Amino acid sequence: MIESLLLTTVRIVTFDRLRQLTNASGFFFEHDQRLFLVTSGHVLFDKPARHFPDRIELELHNNPDNLAESTGFSIPLYRDGQSLWRQGFDAAGGIDVAVVEIDRGALPATTVYRAFTSAHLPGSLDHVEIGTSLLIVGFPLGFHDTWHHMPVVRQAVVASSFGLRFQGEGYFLTDARTHRGTSGAPVVMRVANPPPSYGDLPWMLLGVHSARLDVGTRDLQLDEALGLNCAWYPDILLTLVMS
Repeated sequence: MIESLLLTTVRIVTFDRLRQLTNASGFFFEHDQRLFLVTSGHVLFDKPARHFPDRIELELHNNPDNLAESTGFSIPLYRDGQSLWRQGFDAAGGIDVAVVEIDRGALPATTVYRAFTSAHLPGSLDHVEIGTSLLIVGFPLGFHDTWHHMPVVRQAVVASSFGLRFQGEGYFLTDARTHRGTSGAPVVMRVANPPPSYGDLPWMLLGVHSARLDVGTRDLQLDEALGLNCAWYPDILLTLVMS
């Protein structure tokens, strides 16, 4: 049996024409019969890092009877000079979350995946305590099960008050060991008794992993890295997929 959670997340490779740029993580989100890929905004466009891909490629499972089989699926990021992806913004500025709609008709008919929906987003009555155990599902440094094309998970905990905007930004903090390539990974919490609307995916989507957080004044020789990360709240997804 394959954990359904592992089928939500895919490895992203960014390209500038034929030149491979970076590895990252992303996951599927479904709304009104439409399918989207969610990742970090800086995976698709990062001016400070001079990272300007024009397409991305996903590695998809294409045989439900043999998960060792996969195929590459290319998604353009621009058409006629206009971006095909959408990134979030709020009063504090940019939100490091972006979505790209996937043409279901272009997918191989046998593609195997799972998608989060609005049912998996935290509601006003959901209480997430400080220190709650989480998982971050992704491809750190591109590392994964290369035989079955599966991501790996890192354990994390909620490290700031969930529901509050840390330092006025639209994210909360997690305490976890993460690496480059994890950008865009889903941050999830197991739900003990999920409602039927969760389907076979008993996980609440609490955030989208963005980046490690550090202190600029840290002595690189004397002080360890904080080990804290930014996870953007996922409520922005409904705005992006309905725009």
